[in-house]
Amino acid sequence: MEDAYAVKWKVTTDALASSFTRALARFYPFAGRLAVEHHDGGKTIAVLLRCTGEGAEFIHAVAPGVAVADIVGSVRIPPVVYAFFPLNHVLGADAATESPRLPVLSAQVTELADGVFIGMSLSHTVGDGTAFWEFFNTWSEIHRDGEISTTRPAPLPQRFFLDACPVPVRMPFGELRHVVRRFERPTVEECFFNFSVASIRKLKSRANNEIIADAAAPTISSLQALLAHLWRAVSRVRRLPSGQETSYTLVIGCRGRVDGIPPQGYMGNAVVFGKAISTVGEILDKGLGWTAWQMNRLVASFDEAAMEEWLDRWTREPEFFYMGSLSSGGDALLTGSSPRFDVFGNDFGWGKPVAVRSGAGNKINGKVTVFEGPERGGSMSLEVCIAPDALERLLADEEFMDSVSMPM
Repeated sequence: MEDAYAVKWKVTTDALASSFTRALARFYPFAGRLAVEHHDGGKTIAVLLRCTGEGAEFIHAVAPGVAVADIVGSVRIPPVVYAFFPLNHVLGADAATESPRLPVLSAQVTELADGVFIGMSLSHTVGDGTAFWEFFNTWSEIHRDGEISTTRPAPLPQRFFLDACPVPVRMPFGELRHVVRRFERPTVEECFFNFSVASIRKLKSRANNEIIADAAAPTISSLQALLAHLWRAVSRVRRLPSGQETSYTLVIGCRGRVDGIPPQGYMGNAVVFGKAISTVGEILDKGLGWTAWQMNRLVASFDEAAMEEWLDRWTREPEFFYMGSLSSGGDALLTGSSPRFDVFGNDFGWGKPVAVRSGAGNKINGKVTVFEGPERGGSMSLEVCIAPDALERLLADEEFMDSVSMPM
């Protein structure tokens, strides 16, 4: 049986590598390399993605001592999960400056004791979550069906800049390393929380009922209600003073908001950061609806004009978001990804995925990743990364945990 199993997975791995290559042919910029150009006598630089065709990375690994239940059987995420992802802790600056140049896309297929884990890493310099999951969906579809559905939008490997933006964008320093800030990674732990359709509906209804008396209040979305629920819970378990400022940073997509950025198919990185700020006392005392309203107002403020102003300002005066500064105060949260990404549609021919987890990138105190949930119809999942003592209290927080669906 061991020989038969080995032959089976050799054939499967070869097929996965082949379908990965075919998907990469559609997303050919991801087979390129980052490069640095010096301008203005060495005073400024530009970072470019060169479509050199040098290829992406495909890794086959084995972990016979790890079972699927070891990964998904508890809300706590075991550290071994990080080993299932390539390019851990590699920065975009590293990929652009190391020799030989590192790939911007890498996939790792790991055989477990009773299953398989498919991990993938994409440099955020060249693509965002939408591009990442579109590639993943394309790969699984090719592997399962041998071809791409005619309904899937074709990738659009084009650059987008506002008309007034200088191209390429020149950053005001002589070396790329001058913008990099490396920091000691804090001790954190992670949990993965699933929220059922019924639980999400209950939170949304509660949030909207709490602000219904205000005629100016908009409708709170399901995601805003869920993130507000988390913000309040984390504010409790961190035990911060009521007068201390706390913030929640959201990654907001430009697709469909800025004219010229195609809502489908665009392969680039089309996101901006927005931050809602309050005090711990306001978050805890004013309720779920008020907290969700702060997020709603933040998202609504990023209309097309605001996004164009942000993009224009950045290209002329680049500023960078440092994860280390987010983590240092222990009073902030940041959420990336989206419940709209098609995670559980990634059927490689073996059926619906059992679960989703993410790798080691940006795992700091306050990082939250949102995914679609395993239950159809609007369930969601949150991967929460915070300090160990706060996480222990979060797991014991009845108001928060009452809305969580526990693992089977």
